[in-house]
Amino acid sequence: MSNTSVKKSESWFTTWFDSPYYHILYKNRNEEEAQAFMDNLTHYLNMPENATILDLACGKGRHSIYLNKLGYQVTGVDLSENSIAVAQEFLNATLQFKTHDMREHLNETFDGVFNLFTSFGYFETHEDNIKTLKTIKESINEYGFGVIDFFNADFIIENLVAEETKEIDGITFNIKRFVENKKINKEIRFSDNGESYFFTEKVSAFTLADFEKMMEEAGIYLLEIFGDYKLRKYYKSESERLIMIFK
Repeated sequence: MSNTSVKKSESWFTTWFDSPYYHILYKNRNEEEAQAFMDNLTHYLNMPENATILDLACGKGRHSIYLNKLGYQVTGVDLSENSIAVAQEFLNATLQFKTHDMREHLNETFDGVFNLFTSFGYFETHEDNIKTLKTIKESINEYGFGVIDFFNADFIIENLVAEETKEIDGITFNIKRFVENKKINKEIRFSDNGESYFFTEKVSAFTLADFEKMMEEAGIYLLEIFGDYKLRKYYKSESERLIMIFK
């Protein structure tokens, strides 16, 4: 455990994702869109009844909970202990949650391994990215599929909103975005109860070509690519998402 805690303390995402302010800032995420995506995805993959699904980096479990309502056996894992603590309020016989680093094996295989809503690209090293992809591949059973839902970096960079202010629950979040060292950076500043806060998000601006190279190195076979949650065709300069189906 000591090694894990050292690793955690070095990573921006362990503190920010465990912060209650992370959940305040992103509380208005579109639930209908997320659920429609799960409907479209499971229909496209023709997931069997009672299929097993691993929701990798599940956060507070919004996708996991809905997938479970569709009749699937779902395991949601996330590095954030606070998020998992919230998700565990929804546990049942076919829905479980665990605190887990997605670089490490769960020693199980699944009909579907889903990594959703840009939950990849946080790690600093190429080795960690390849290790994660290999872990995903080895967690897919013989008949299963992997899915990574990432932002389309080409579109995001072209349409980057450099500065923005959001007021949520009486807190004014001042947000600045910029690209540096092939990472999309988001700086978040705000005050609450007389205290000033500053958090940073850094996500690698991986393109489709980057994923193709990494997947080849990880021994993954890329089957299909979509550009939005309605599973429409991917266009490099127009699509908001980069959704990859693979084995």
